[in-house]
Amino acid sequence: MKFDESFWDERYRQHGSVWSGNPNPNLLAEAAGLRPGSALDVGSGEGADAIWLALQGWRVTAVDISSVALARAAERASQDSAASGRITWAHHDLTASPPPAGTFDLVSAQFMHLPLAQRTELHHRLAASVAPGGTLLIVGHHPSDLEAGIRRPSEPGLLFTPEEIAAGLDRDEWEIDVCEARRRTAPDEEGNAVTVTDSVLRAHRRPPRP
Repeated sequence: MKFDESFWDERYRQHGSVWSGNPNPNLLAEAAGLRPGSALDVGSGEGADAIWLALQGWRVTAVDISSVALARAAERASQDSAASGRITWAHHDLTASPPPAGTFDLVSAQFMHLPLAQRTELHHRLAASVAPGGTLLIVGHHPSDLEAGIRRPSEPGLLFTPEEIAAGLDRDEWEIDVCEARRRTAPDEEGNAVTVTDSVLRAHRRPPRP
């Protein structure tokens, strides 16, 4: 299956709301203590993460491949002037061209699942876009979810462990703050509570040495 712009546009068109409307819990847990600055929200979807970050004082660039999702997100953000004035919505495919290097104080990618080669290149580009002293936060479905009877993408290589992401970061340039398989409770498609596992990687880019 090709998760391209037409795929995501059609998925959003078919549903009045694809996601819960709430910011991702690992974003709340990992970004709440950070000093607000500039943030890149990768795969921003219907905008819940971007809106939450904006309300915390961040200046957010919210990027998504789907123009349908971005229009929906902008509409939701417009209901709160404190949020909408801090968000720039950007229709962009970051797998095709990278974000600007060394720019953002926080780069957050929540549940961006791509084939291995594409994902590796995307994570490399996202890491490069973090400013010195800034934070990289990558969260995804852990491969163990495939063994728990939870509906997850089954194509080989789409799911990842936090250790895989950490291994791609130069330890001379990065300090790993969190590398964790984190369990939480979430509803399944029938609304029943199930235990899922998230891969959570938070790292900060070391400032230049004097």
